[in-house]
Amino acid sequence: MRILILSLYLILPINFASSETLNKTYFGGGCFWCMEESFEKLNGVKEVISGYSGGTTSNPTYKEVTFGNTGHFEVVEVIYDKNIVSYEELLKNFWVNIDPYDSFGQFCDKGYSYRSVLFYNNEYEKSLIQKSISEIENKFNKRVVTYLRKFEVFYKAEDKHQDYYQEYLINYLMYKKNCGREELLKRIWKN
Repeated sequence: MRILILSLYLILPINFASSETLNKTYFGGGCFWCMEESFEKLNGVKEVISGYSGGTTSNPTYKEVTFGNTGHFEVVEVIYDKNIVSYEELLKNFWVNIDPYDSFGQFCDKGYSYRSVLFYNNEYEKSLIQKSISEIENKFNKRVVTYLRKFEVFYKAEDKHQDYYQEYLINYLMYKKNCGREELLKRIWKN
């Protein structure tokens, strides 16, 4: 019997990692392709999914969110191992990848759905977000216009938007360059 159990242990792809160490959080920083790229580079982030949140339309499409009146933002769902990367680290990564002072969108993407937003799951996350906003406002002496919302529901975007920065690398790099994203981020966060 011991040999059978040991044999099964060696050949079966059993995942003993506790699912309790995995958390989900939601960030909107304009184009979800860019946000997906910025979070997938972090150690401890298991998956990043592009989608929509914050609005009233159920199961919205990209076209509805971008051109309609759904109330949704383009967001990413970040699934992370809290034993490897903290929520505070994710929050810091969010800030240095957006323009927190643009009330019309992000970079070359303008409109309601492209505005920056932080969704909180609980009061602890809310307090960390509020603290980080205060720190940024005090450091730069400018008002942060990023929305703060209680998380309710997330809708996954169409498959063609998932891992866009990897699947369509040349198109993505041209888009990112033409938007001036990296140059503006360097100017904002140079300190």
